[in-house]
Amino acid sequence: MERKKYPIGKFESPNAIQDDLFSSWVRSMETLPSRLEEVVSSISMDQLDSQYRPGSWTVRQVIHHLPDSHLNGYTRMKLALTEDNPTIKPYDENGWSLLTDVQTVDVQVSLDLLKNIHTRWIALIKGLNSAEMKRTFYHPANKVKVSVAEQVGLYAWHGEHHLSHIKAALEQDRSLTE
Repeated sequence: MERKKYPIGKFESPNAIQDDLFSSWVRSMETLPSRLEEVVSSISMDQLDSQYRPGSWTVRQVIHHLPDSHLNGYTRMKLALTEDNPTIKPYDENGWSLLTDVQTVDVQVSLDLLKNIHTRWIALIKGLNSAEMKRTFYHPANKVKVSVAEQVGLYAWHGEHHLSHIKAALEQDRSLTE
């Protein structure tokens, strides 16, 4: 069950973030919207309601969750860059996944939103200098200080994590219908 919950493993922040690792995180974030769009481009309405494990979110919920989460991440980075170690506002992602918009709005809206958020976010990230990459915010729910550089890794992982969930749900759905 743990493998289905964390198909690529849990995020582990390295002690030191080397340039090549950081660059790979940026590439992952930069290409996530198009890779996600490609994976879900031909899915049916029924497949949108498939799950990657019992009790998990549906593909629809995961697609809508990504821009919700990444918009929060983008905002947190801007706060870290403009304030001194701000305390960010956590949000109830499970609660958000149950709201009406997640059930009623076409997933293409969230795919477009993710693409647009990432366009702005990647421009911001690519313009960071070394001092800005060391700036931090405080996450009160996790009780940790997070650097801007570490946050890039976390959200690169987050995108890959949920892309893997979607692929697993669709693969499982295909195997049930064959």
